[in-house]
Amino acid sequence: MRIHLPTAAEVIALHDRLLVTAGWPVDEPAMPDDGLWRWVQTNHRFNCRLWAEEDLARRTTVCDAQIAANKRAIDSFNQARNDATERVDELLLMALGLVDVASARTDAPVAIAPAGARLNSETAGSIVDRMSIMALKVNAMRAQTLRSDVEADHVEASLGKLARLQQQRADLGDCLEALLADALAGRAYFKVYRQFKMYNDPRFNPALVAELARAGR
Repeated sequence: MRIHLPTAAEVIALHDRLLVTAGWPVDEPAMPDDGLWRWVQTNHRFNCRLWAEEDLARRTTVCDAQIAANKRAIDSFNQARNDATERVDELLLMALGLVDVASARTDAPVAIAPAGARLNSETAGSIVDRMSIMALKVNAMRAQTLRSDVEADHVEASLGKLARLQQQRADLGDCLEALLADALAGRAYFKVYRQFKMYNDPRFNPALVAELARAGR
C-alpha cells in the first residue's frame, strides 16, 4: 500500500481551510476516496463539533434538558473523533509497513516492529488530532484579537496568547514529521491503540447495565 505521508504544512493548511469553508462543520466536503485525508478531515470535523457543544454545555440560562442534549452530543462526537484518529493511524501504519494488514482493523492489531526501533508512546494520529484542536484554539484566539468591543489590554493579551498557540501548533507539526521520518527509516514505530470508551457502550457502562437490569431486560 502506497500513501503520501502527510507534512505538517499540509495538515495545518487543511485544518485552516476547513474552518473557513461554508457550512462547516455540519456539512462535510466530499473527499475523492476513503484514504488518509478523508479521515484527517473527519477527525477535524468532529473536533469542531465537539468544540461547539462544549461551549453550549457551559450555558447557565437554559433548561437542564438542553445541557443533557449537549452532553449526549459530546459523547457521540468524541467517539467519532477517536474512531477517525484510529483510522488515520491504521492507514499510516499500513503505508509504513508497521502493522499486519489483516489485523489492522481488529481490536488487536499486530505491530511489525523493526529490529532496534523504539516504541513511540504517542501515535501519529494522536498528533494530528492534537493539531486539529490547536487549529481551533488558534482560530478562536485570533477572533479575540479582532474584537472591537473590548479594551486594548484584552486585544494585547490575546495577541500574546495567539503567538504562543501558533508556536505550540508548529512544534506539534515538527513532532509529527520527526515521528513519521523515524518510522519510515526504521528507527521508531507506533501502534493502533483502541480507546474502548466504555461509557458509550451499554454492555460495559455500569450505570447503563443497572438501568437495563431495572427494566428487566
